[in-house]
Amino acid sequence: MRRLVIDSATEACSVALFEDGTLVAGSHAMLGRGHAEQLVPMIAALPGNGRADTIAVNTGPGSFTGIRVGLAAARALALAWQVPIEGYPCLALVAAMARASHPGQAADVVMTGGHGEWFFQRFAADGAALDETASLLPQTAVERSQAGMIAGSQAEALAARRGDAPAAHPLWPDARAFALLGAETLRADPAPRYGRAPDARLPTA
Repeated sequence: MRRLVIDSATEACSVALFEDGTLVAGSHAMLGRGHAEQLVPMIAALPGNGRADTIAVNTGPGSFTGIRVGLAAARALALAWQVPIEGYPCLALVAAMARASHPGQAADVVMTGGHGEWFFQRFAADGAALDETASLLPQTAVERSQAGMIAGSQAEALAARRGDAPAAHPLWPDARAFALLGAETLRADPAPRYGRAPDARLPTA
């Protein structure tokens, strides 16, 4: 079975093609912006134009635009190919990547959020999430962080604020690392997880 993995929820953009759980090909780029222009060509550059039997996509939290771009591409391809689509959480993949390099360690994952906040979640040494993802002010994240390992785009910033010298690993999700995730993290019919309430508000009467 071939699986196409799409990840555009953060500043990074990546795609990967797996055959029975083994990585066939993939690419990763730090774009910042421009995911909408780069994602489809990255998929098209994969063997067989990325054609797969199933699709997995990062559902966030992360960039509002990046999440929507990834989901739109995944849903369009799933419809065209008549294949199922699943979603996986952004911070769980980052935690799995950190754990692969440093097995047996609990990790706090902290990623860039919106309006000066950070997305924060704690993971046990076995990869189990200890709480739900939260969008926090940096000082609140510092108060909640206790693990000896911190991973994510804001790992160095959080480690510096803590001051007790935790190991910091700057990481962004990478579709090529998808195989590190457990099957329990996948969700059918994925919905976006923005991680914080929308800034816009409907006018009240």
